[in-house]
Amino acid sequence: MREEKKDVESESKCPQDKIIYDEVRGEYICTETGEVIEDKVVDQGPEWRAFTPEERDKRARSGSPLSPTIHDSGIATMIDWRDRDASGKKLEFQRRLEVMRMRKWQIRTRIQDSIDRNITQAATELERITEQLGLPKNIKEEAAAIYRRAVEKGVVRGRAVESVVAAALYAACRIYKIPRTLDEIVEYTKAPKKDVARCFRLLVRELGLKIPVSGAADYVPRIVSALGLGGKIEAKAIEILEEARKKGVTAGKDPAGLAAAAVYIAAQLHGERKTQKDIAQVIGVTEVTVRNRYKEITQYLNIQVPEEE
Repeated sequence: MREEKKDVESESKCPQDKIIYDEVRGEYICTETGEVIEDKVVDQGPEWRAFTPEERDKRARSGSPLSPTIHDSGIATMIDWRDRDASGKKLEFQRRLEVMRMRKWQIRTRIQDSIDRNITQAATELERITEQLGLPKNIKEEAAAIYRRAVEKGVVRGRAVESVVAAALYAACRIYKIPRTLDEIVEYTKAPKKDVARCFRLLVRELGLKIPVSGAADYVPRIVSALGLGGKIEAKAIEILEEARKKGVTAGKDPAGLAAAAVYIAAQLHGERKTQKDIAQVIGVTEVTVRNRYKEITQYLNIQVPEEE
């Protein structure tokens, strides 16, 4: 970081908010009077310049950012497999053997205790599930942080890694309000749904996780996007769900089924011919559930929907 604008008020009568830094000249200048407050400021930044993100990544020497998905948070140094030195010159055969030997032992010594081994195994499982579900990076990092806390507190002991990883991932989705049901996550893991649900309740209790309640409106954007419907249908479906909530229709009902029924009603009102079966398959509920929620919403809200052809 560059030297801060310290003692500027004592050196000049120019207001603090009117002082800017000229990177080209290395000077602090007052924008009102043009007075040079301080010159010959030492730039503490890098000695190189970059004009594109690729050049910046190539020339930076700070390494990759810390990540909770790695057992050591990415702090450790990795020895590359390249057979060339820093100047690009090819290594001799004997030197290559030494580098390979150092890399082998470096990999072996990175994981030093049972906690590191456990987190490494969980990270592999977490990477696989998030990749298949298409979840963003922040969900994966949140799930990894939850799992790490569980390991450090001893909650994982005696339980299958797959079950705890799936439970942590489900908790992360709930925290960030990503519409993923427990059935969807269990589908991509070998752990039974009962074990994952039990581990989820254990994580919430032992780690004190604040899990927000998933509303039916959280599932609407996902259904609309999967079916290729427009924003008007999404807004109408959310409006229908809000009216149904005020009348107490949504109490005790599965939010995914309510969202599917609301999208179906909104699509019919806007002339989009989507069947109940199409919507049910997208969200992972049965067609009977969509039909029942559809009848309840239209009856209590007195909505006249055109008949499905």
